[in-house]
Amino acid sequence: MPVARRTLLGAGLAAATSALAGCGDDGAPKPGLGDPGDAVTATDAAGNRVGFGSAGDSTAASGSPGATAAPSGDGVPAGQARYARDVTALLRKHLPATGQTFAHKGFPGAVAVVLVDGRTTVHTAVGEALRYGAGPKLLPASQRVAMRPDSIFDLASVTKVYTAILLLQQVDKGRVELGAPVRDYLPAFTGAGKERVTVEMLLTHTSGLPVGAKVTGLSGSAARWNAVLSTGLVSGAVPGDTFRYSSVGLMVAGRIVEEVTGQRLDQALTSNLTGSLGLRDTGFNPNTWLSGAAKASRLVATDARSSRGLLRGTVHDDVANHLGGIAGHAGIFATATDLAAIGQLLLNGGTHQGRRILAAATVRRMLTNHNAGKPAVDPERPNRTAAHGLGVVLDQSWFMGRLASARTFGHTGFAGPSLLVDPNRKLVLALLTNRAHPNWSWANPDPVRAAVGDLLARGVA
Repeated sequence: MPVARRTLLGAGLAAATSALAGCGDDGAPKPGLGDPGDAVTATDAAGNRVGFGSAGDSTAASGSPGATAAPSGDGVPAGQARYARDVTALLRKHLPATGQTFAHKGFPGAVAVVLVDGRTTVHTAVGEALRYGAGPKLLPASQRVAMRPDSIFDLASVTKVYTAILLLQQVDKGRVELGAPVRDYLPAFTGAGKERVTVEMLLTHTSGLPVGAKVTGLSGSAARWNAVLSTGLVSGAVPGDTFRYSSVGLMVAGRIVEEVTGQRLDQALTSNLTGSLGLRDTGFNPNTWLSGAAKASRLVATDARSSRGLLRGTVHDDVANHLGGIAGHAGIFATATDLAAIGQLLLNGGTHQGRRILAAATVRRMLTNHNAGKPAVDPERPNRTAAHGLGVVLDQSWFMGRLASARTFGHTGFAGPSLLVDPNRKLVLALLTNRAHPNWSWANPDPVRAAVGDLLARGVA
């Protein structure tokens, strides 16, 4: 994502931090996680860490299928597809050239999980989760942290998919109507023309709301949220007419979830989604629920030049940070395995291990293009289309590569994460990179996303 949008969102740069912000509260503590040393890993022929799970168990801790760790004779981990080696090699090409390389054009590290028909065919980790200190400065090798298959990443805007699911659950329960005005649920959603904005428009990015909200200089959660809810429409925007990517829209969607459930968004996430799925490595503000050992060995760093210093376990998005780390547009942290489980849930039509999370009809509606024939306004991606479901991006080759189709859906995040689901191949790809570590302006994450998509399009029939 080029500089312009990130300036609007609040990139983590000191200059941008003074422009934008949001609000929220700290997350409730979760049970501590086990020692990272409990994870079983091995090294493949290329020198990459592979494998996942507790000793003697090839199932991921979150209940999603995991690949066994033992490598086979040709360098492919047992239980994984032959193209797993190719995915690993492709990701390694984007790492810093040497241990002494300072600037990079890709990312310090990455984790990829691929599920095909519910089975893990790729689970690979390359590079480093922590490579730079504040400044930024290149850390000595002894202070760096290797990337692990169970490393925990800032999901950035991929959070929007979770918020959409939580809101659609309330649609299933009859507490929210997609066609209803947002003001029916949030009377403080004020401003000229905003009486025409519906709940559905928030999820399809057709509300006319801008990218970011200005809340700096305000003290207290109530004042900041009032500023978010009173953010005006883009000049000349007509609600429902045009696709304009808007993080404010998903902030507002998250507030609707809170209003109708009576829970803070992090609590709603746990009680209505991650708890049901058994996703123990997913949540807002991970420093409040990870053990000390897990913080040291599993958290993936992002920016190392912001006014907040090195960011590790603290949300990268400045707006979400001003919202206390809990917001509908950004703030969730997760492993690649846990993120893949969200993709599998939607691929399964809303069920997980026999338990229904979303109605099948709701999932179909979620994955249908609601913006057909509408123009898209996105100066940074002028060739993108308006194709979008309810909280998910549809048919965008700029990050899906040759996996893009009318049925392919997913989402990307500024810090480097992405989720891609191809129903035609029954394929889920969770590709997490730390491209914003230590400087998000060094690299564009879309080419490698598309390249992995191209590789899987060839490798998966």
